[in-house]
Amino acid sequence: MAAQRERVPLSRPARRLRAVATVLAVASACLVSGYTDSGRTAAAPAATATAADCETALPDSFWRAPVDTLPVHPDSARYVSSIGAAAPLHPDFGSGLVDGRPIGIPITVSDTAVPESKVTFDIAEESDPSGYRIPRNARIENGPASDGDRHVVVWDRGLCRSYELWNAEPRGGNAWHAGGGAVFDLRSHRLRPDGWTSADAAGLAILPGLVRYDEAASGHVDHAIRITVPRSDQSYVWPARHQAGAAADPALPPMGLRLRLKSSVDTSNLAPQAKAVAEALKKYGAIVADNGSAWFVSGEENPGWDNSQLAGLKAFKGSDFEAVDASGLQQSPDSGAVAPK
Repeated sequence: MAAQRERVPLSRPARRLRAVATVLAVASACLVSGYTDSGRTAAAPAATATAADCETALPDSFWRAPVDTLPVHPDSARYVSSIGAAAPLHPDFGSGLVDGRPIGIPITVSDTAVPESKVTFDIAEESDPSGYRIPRNARIENGPASDGDRHVVVWDRGLCRSYELWNAEPRGGNAWHAGGGAVFDLRSHRLRPDGWTSADAAGLAILPGLVRYDEAASGHVDHAIRITVPRSDQSYVWPARHQAGAAADPALPPMGLRLRLKSSVDTSNLAPQAKAVAEALKKYGAIVADNGSAWFVSGEENPGWDNSQLAGLKAFKGSDFEAVDASGLQQSPDSGAVAPK
């Protein structure tokens, strides 16, 4: 099997309570300006695109930036040790069922106009208040009865946006409730407001960091991959916008940390699907996006995955990775675009 299920508490670390006036002011500003994290106004959606035009990340996005030649981070050894040097790499996606539930984060693709959904949130002060167009058949991570993170990810290829919810619950009709949520304009480099979470603890989009079956089947995954760690520091580094740390401990990885599979690791004997993932981890690396099980890399739920091929990734362990100093990629703290070479 590609994955063994490890349960992680469905929660975000306790956050400092904010003054009610501040929360109301932020909410009012969002509603008045129509702000979304994409930088466009809710009243003026992007021009309709064709499905073929909409990629999950722009060519000069941090997601697509090669890191194979960047310097090793000076704290690499202790980061890897804290994550687990002996812990195996784990593909947290595949085909079929584990414990009666599907594996991976499903991507609901929407190519047609869908009415705007009404979504309410537990963390409303850091969630985009509107703009979600979620099909009624949108799939929930690990199935509708899941007690896990229950992510919903909708790739709207018409408007070229990603609608992402965490701890999502359908409420009938066109309504949903979630722990938190975000709308990402896939044609914009704009990051979320500094300090804001998303459907991921790091405040990043989930969709661009998922390994998709069609990519692996083509033999080429051309982006960094979302990864979880057991414990993180109470800090974050670009491009992350939010922390969910267990402690203020510099030995723990910050949200947004870039990790890569060492160039010396032999991937030549891997089956095609696993090799595509491993080569991406060498060239583009992985980005620490949430707390969870050690070295769990994320991909889409898809019946096309060959679990026996993916199992080859488990031969690698934490000590086969190193942390990367990716600070030189940053062009602007509020932009996901990488600096020109």
